[in-house]
Amino acid sequence: MSKVVKFGGSSVASAAQLKKVVEIIKSDSDRKFVIVSAPGKRDASDTKVTDLLIAYYQTYKAGKSVGEVQDQIVERYAEIARELELDDEIIREIAYSLHELATLDKENRFTYDTFLAAGEDNSAKLVAAFFTKAGLPARYVSPEDAGIFVSEEPSNARLLIESYDQLNYLNELSEIVVIPGFFGVTKKGEVCTFSRGGSDITGSIVAAGVKADLYENFTDVDGIFAVNPKIIENPEAIHEVTFREMRELAYSGFSVLHDEALVPAFRAGISIVIKNTNNPDHPGTRIVLEHSENFAPVVGIASDNGFSTLNLSKYLLNREIGFGRKILLVLEEFGVRFEHMPTGIDDISVIMRDAFLGKETEKLILDKLAETLHPDVLNFEHNLSIVMLVGEGMREHIGVTARAAKALSDSNVNIRMLSQGASEYSIMFVVKSIDEEKAVQALYQTFFW
Repeated sequence: MSKVVKFGGSSVASAAQLKKVVEIIKSDSDRKFVIVSAPGKRDASDTKVTDLLIAYYQTYKAGKSVGEVQDQIVERYAEIARELELDDEIIREIAYSLHELATLDKENRFTYDTFLAAGEDNSAKLVAAFFTKAGLPARYVSPEDAGIFVSEEPSNARLLIESYDQLNYLNELSEIVVIPGFFGVTKKGEVCTFSRGGSDITGSIVAAGVKADLYENFTDVDGIFAVNPKIIENPEAIHEVTFREMRELAYSGFSVLHDEALVPAFRAGISIVIKNTNNPDHPGTRIVLEHSENFAPVVGIASDNGFSTLNLSKYLLNREIGFGRKILLVLEEFGVRFEHMPTGIDDISVIMRDAFLGKETEKLILDKLAETLHPDVLNFEHNLSIVMLVGEGMREHIGVTARAAKALSDSNVNIRMLSQGASEYSIMFVVKSIDEEKAVQALYQTFFW
């Protein structure tokens, strides 16, 4: 049996945490492939190495002195190395690679990604050195040497399908393989990162490539909870969730696992386990293809804010062929991605994330749609949140939507929109952001208390 193990930023943030990591690897000889993030926060007031690298890039791009931020980043790694009693050589190697960033072409569109990827890359070098010192022969393998080739899309890389065949050679290596997460390389050798939090994606890709039996993702929590613990105190834990359910939850605000990390493992039929570095004996949450036991209609409730809707109304809209296509063509023209599109006979609402919008973009969209479609009503509505009720069991249970709607009504939460896909795995409610937490609390009380 072989396992791919990914350790998040909190797990590699300090020497104390890395000592826990090495014990986890020692405890199971099947844990042969290790993916690591950049060092995260050591405490609430600390700064993640990735954020320091962003500051480093911005300082360099602006033509200002980078010495102070360089020293700060180097010292983060050096402090860990000294506490682990590693040779000075690893500190010099890391320092050199970090200083070399300030020689890159500022106009190259991949330079920003190269700065950010340095966090994971140097973390992997340090972890491999520590494993070897601790009696676990390990080898640092760069994404390029591993065969993780990606598309030329800075900060949003997509894996090239041929990478899976190349990754399989890692099974031939005798040492524990330590690979930096978060990035791959293009066919031209440029560093290109996945979206933020993409070390989870690397772990899933490697698991599929080496045909692992299990992908273990170690974080700082005992698995996944049915709802955000910041909204509900001591929420119920989820012991088992399907890939389809987890995809909906991750999309809608669950941040324990990157939603894109689910796809490679799902397609390869590899289960994922979310575990806690600080409590490794806890069984955690298992993400599986199909439920292995009886399960409730609702497994989790997720929510996320930062949404707006584009609302269009036009009499006899339903008779116009291509109306929806014309809307989407305008959004595509201005680089705006849509999330959902609830419709009526004479109206359409397009839900999108605020991150893609701005006052200028909104005005351009409205002007173009007014010119193209001549709607009776056309406007944007802001400050919206989505609240998602998720569970494959909803297909077999009558009245879930009615119970949810009643719970929101009893709590004086106005439902701006409601949508349920044909799969019946989830029900999406759109509410005012000011009502988001109240809506989540009402639904939790209905389905879990």
